[in-house]
Amino acid sequence: MDSFGIYLHIPYCKSKCRYCDFYSAPGTRAVPQAYVDALLRELKKNARRPDTLYFGGGTPALLSPAQVSSLVQAAAPLPGAEITLEANPDTVTRESLLGFREAGVTRISFGVQSADDAQLRRLGRTHTVADAAEALRMAREAGFPEICGDIMLALPHYTNAEFDATLDLLQQGGCTHISAYLLKIEPGTAFAKFPPEGLPDADDAADFYLYAVRRLAEAGYRQYEISNFARPGHEGRHNLLYWNCRDYWGVGPAAHSCLDGVRRFWPDDVHSFIAGSAVEEKEGVCDAEDFLLMQLRLNRGLDLEEYARWGGHFTKPQLDFLRHCVAAGYALFDEKRLQLTPAGMVVQNAILEALL
Repeated sequence: MDSFGIYLHIPYCKSKCRYCDFYSAPGTRAVPQAYVDALLRELKKNARRPDTLYFGGGTPALLSPAQVSSLVQAAAPLPGAEITLEANPDTVTRESLLGFREAGVTRISFGVQSADDAQLRRLGRTHTVADAAEALRMAREAGFPEICGDIMLALPHYTNAEFDATLDLLQQGGCTHISAYLLKIEPGTAFAKFPPEGLPDADDAADFYLYAVRRLAEAGYRQYEISNFARPGHEGRHNLLYWNCRDYWGVGPAAHSCLDGVRRFWPDDVHSFIAGSAVEEKEGVCDAEDFLLMQLRLNRGLDLEEYARWGGHFTKPQLDFLRHCVAAGYALFDEKRLQLTPAGMVVQNAILEALL
């Protein structure tokens, strides 16, 4: 049976971080039951049992354990399914974590971002370093088999020492999986309107990324995707569905799906979703271009035979360009598989422009 995942978008947050461009409703400390009921209404329309279920947001940890339990039961995941719930360190308690675990959550993912309290305040995060350490400790005690942490790189006034401190915090906290990604100033965010001082330039940001890749490898976290690193055997199964162009169904305002080769999305309107008047809209088909874009995010890279089955191929000038990338240290290419090196991942957009 082909893998299938469900993503549930929880668009509620205590406050909006200054860099965040995800669809969310800040200023809430709980998820309205009316919204959970709307998710349950949509889940009833699905007859396919998932082997991954992902609660994303927003801040899904604002759900109560009882709400999570009802949604897990409605989704009816297969035995052994990976069930992930995102959380901010200051939105969990010992009781809520035990409740999430009892509801079936197998993977808890904390947005830690930095082990520097001044940096967290600058980002608009509502937790402290002490909160993060305590949340990780409570997650271990609650018995989660998978504990994940996020690190943001190339922040204002960033240093390698800040990265090392954050890695130590996550490693000592028992994280089996770490996501490390560069800060990007997105349109419409608070940082776009009021850019912070001390942002590194592109070259320095690239150096911070390459340092992070090296240090994570030394700490035993194997890179398997541009921004994702895991202990062997602890890779995130749900996001691999995206990167391998497998079927997934997103539910909730601004959630995206790809089913049977067709990409769809929900309008970013929580009120119409709750009312039942929102309708998923078709975005396009998942084609060879999508497959190329997704596969080159992965360390294992693009298999050219599989790419051909999607209808893709490289022209002679593109093949010559790839050989130049190999000589420059940006790629590995044996005419059968194309893989980007960490240096190549830094300039991935430029490489993709030449291949699309």
